[in-house]
Amino acid sequence: MRRYPPIAEHGLIGDLQTCALVSSEGVLDWFCSPRFDSPSIFAGLLDHDRGGHFAITVDSPGTSVRQLYLADTAILVTRFLTPEGVGEVVDFMPVDASAEASDRHRIVRVMRAVRGTVNFDLRCRPRFDYGRLEHDLVLGDDGARFLGPGITAYLQAVGPIRPERDGSDVRATVTLHAGEMAAVVLTMDDADAEPPYTVTEEGLRAEFTAVLHFWHVWVGRCRYRGRWQEMVNRSVITLKLLTYAPTGAPIAAATMGLPEQESGERNWDYRYTWIRDASLSVRAMIDLGFTEEADAFRAWLGRLRVGNGPNGEPLQIMYRVDGEPHLDEEVLDHWEGWRGSAPVRTGNGAADQLQMDIYGEAVYALSQSTDFTDVAAYERWQRVTALLNWLVDHWDRPDEGIWETRGGRKDFTYSRLMCWVALDRGIRHATTHARPADLPRWTATRDAIFHQIMERGWSEERQAFVQHYGSNVLDASLLLMPIVGFISPRDPRWLSTLDAMDRELVSDSLVHRYDPAASPDGMSGSEGTFSLCSFLYVDALARAGRLDQARYAFDKMLTYANHVGLFAEEIGPTGEQLGNFPQAFTHLALITAAMSLDTELDNADPAQAGPHGPPFARTV
Repeated sequence: MRRYPPIAEHGLIGDLQTCALVSSEGVLDWFCSPRFDSPSIFAGLLDHDRGGHFAITVDSPGTSVRQLYLADTAILVTRFLTPEGVGEVVDFMPVDASAEASDRHRIVRVMRAVRGTVNFDLRCRPRFDYGRLEHDLVLGDDGARFLGPGITAYLQAVGPIRPERDGSDVRATVTLHAGEMAAVVLTMDDADAEPPYTVTEEGLRAEFTAVLHFWHVWVGRCRYRGRWQEMVNRSVITLKLLTYAPTGAPIAAATMGLPEQESGERNWDYRYTWIRDASLSVRAMIDLGFTEEADAFRAWLGRLRVGNGPNGEPLQIMYRVDGEPHLDEEVLDHWEGWRGSAPVRTGNGAADQLQMDIYGEAVYALSQSTDFTDVAAYERWQRVTALLNWLVDHWDRPDEGIWETRGGRKDFTYSRLMCWVALDRGIRHATTHARPADLPRWTATRDAIFHQIMERGWSEERQAFVQHYGSNVLDASLLLMPIVGFISPRDPRWLSTLDAMDRELVSDSLVHRYDPAASPDGMSGSEGTFSLCSFLYVDALARAGRLDQARYAFDKMLTYANHVGLFAEEIGPTGEQLGNFPQAFTHLALITAAMSLDTELDNADPAQAGPHGPPFARTV
């Protein structure tokens, strides 16, 4: 058992209210309860000694390990191939897709011997409240109870398992022969709850079947039938796992504190709902056939309390999954961080930033509907008009920008772009659906933003659109310009921007957000390439007709996925995954890039070869 396995060496399981990471060695080293954004129960990924873990491993010389998902499910299988036999651990969480939030969550871990004889070693070491509070252990014939502050963890066993006390923790050794199984179920509940029901082998088989059926039925709704079916299915399952079912709010990532650079300080808490990330997912979810998920998020967005922004604006950039706006940032200075990457932060101080782009993304989400005349449409339109009327008076102001820099406010081109999107989509829907709107003011403002971007966001020297006015710095967020319809994907200005990005931000098909040395962002250290931007680059290439280059970049990007098809936020200089994991926005961008590339390939004339093929093709 390594102290700190690579970030990518994990699979994700969940029940649509919280989730857990299981390493490729069978160690569950990240889990919060009862919600994604609750204090951790197991967090060995951020501090091996003080974070806690729930391990089921095989300690036998010569053992090799393989990890996989059962196809089109969130059921994770870790296989141990030993000289004495083959064993496996099957991990899943029973799914509750209802709108009712519950404090009870269950992790099921089933051990099986497939061949020969396998010795499993089990250790359950919970550490409540980010490892800051002690717990008591009650060990009895019915299992173990870990008594924490306002929360209880019940460990129940099936099969030849005899848990033993290990201080305030539990350990056991389990020997299984071919065909035998054993299981442990960890149930999280509040301190006053009744003990969970008796766990039986028959009951676990029924739960396994129910979870398998849930995921197969849900994924079966996906309309995508393109060239990259397996990767798109895995990405959409990941997006579902990262969505809080009781409210419909998706979080940005499952984790907090994982670094963008090993031993660096860019370590943030991503277990919250960003207006930007979630809003941009709406169109993709509708196109894939998941209209219920898209509508659930828009309903959540429509319930947010307007006017709670830190600077008096209608919205702030992120919220908790229940819509709570307070995300006070705190440093957990008792934790050393993944491989010493301190500080570890909970909460997120960027919630107080001004980011004007969120209004474009919010209106983009609210204005899309499979049935614009549904019951909620009038209230939704009132919401849209209120945001746009405010935006007309406040769009022309510096902000912190999409990347949440801490180096001061600037006139970011992307922020202006999304203000244009907000007004453009509002005008379109008011016109198409005959909705009341101040169209003269909206139109005049939209056009003023367009002219400003073309005049001040364009650099004659660089022959490219730039990060902020008055600079020559490139920024990969502008890859969205043709996607949102601001500019044609084959406009000369856009193609020269794409060429400039290719020269400066792209490294072997991987894309940096921007150059921190050229545009200081208030933080020390560096970062890897941004996987979100790499997929946006594929999308932009496809729309520009550079299909050979786009397909090469996409296929190459897929090789950076981990062993079960998951992506963190970034790719480091030696190909390692960095940042919080898995990141929803990356998987969303993968889906949209796959759909765009499929469409362009299907419509392309195979007799016409473009000049922008893969790198090796340019030299032969």
